[in-house]
Amino acid sequence: MRKFIDWFSRRGAESPSSPKRRRIDLGSTSPSYPIYVIGDVHGCVDELKAAETRIIADMQATKRTGLVILLGDYVDRGPSSRHVLEHLIRPSELGLKRLPLCGNHDDIFAKFLREPELYSDWLSLGGEQTLISYGIDLHHLRARGRGRSAELSDLLAEAIPASHRQFLADLPVCLSIGELLFVHAGIRPGIPLDEQHDEDMLWIREPFLTEGPRLPLLVVHGHTPQPDLDLGPGRIGIDTGAYYTGKLTILKIDEGRATVL
Repeated sequence: MRKFIDWFSRRGAESPSSPKRRRIDLGSTSPSYPIYVIGDVHGCVDELKAAETRIIADMQATKRTGLVILLGDYVDRGPSSRHVLEHLIRPSELGLKRLPLCGNHDDIFAKFLREPELYSDWLSLGGEQTLISYGIDLHHLRARGRGRSAELSDLLAEAIPASHRQFLADLPVCLSIGELLFVHAGIRPGIPLDEQHDEDMLWIREPFLTEGPRLPLLVVHGHTPQPDLDLGPGRIGIDTGAYYTGKLTILKIDEGRATVL
């Protein structure tokens, strides 16, 4: 995995097919409304829908509406990547205001769709499960002597809707509001936000996990699964491995307090 991440970071930095992703800044004032943050989904559409139901119930109980931020990794590993994307592309049936961010798995899936030969290592990161959710079974194709690059490109063009490709391409890499930063993996410690690389925000673990941001920020992130909420210096990690634990964590931030919903 470490070897692949190093390779991918080099290719991602060099490739002209890797434009810089949007970064959303909602201002320097702390939010006056609650923020609900959902961790890594990884193809678990039922868990995502259950999390949204808990959020709307909390909003109704407190009579306060808020913003739902998703920290990325909607695809791979779990059984229903396609359905997760379809769910997020459609307006929320519960009336939630959702803002999905990009995860490393979403980013490399988007790159694979453009250049499957260059990013074929994505398949070993859970990509084969994603393709199965779209009706593409590579093992079955290979057993029939198919699945070569040209054939795969044709299959991808037929199976992956344009709306899914556009959704993946449009995902922002981070969102900041007041002293809060929401990002998939973290940031390079001590580096100003406008100098951070997308690859770090999508892939970093160390030294971020140990050192934190080393900036006047509280970073809420996913990417590194832990059994429970992961509190570190200037950071809160909320990836609890939904695809193998069934536990999709929701962090609520309201009036300076952070609680698990």
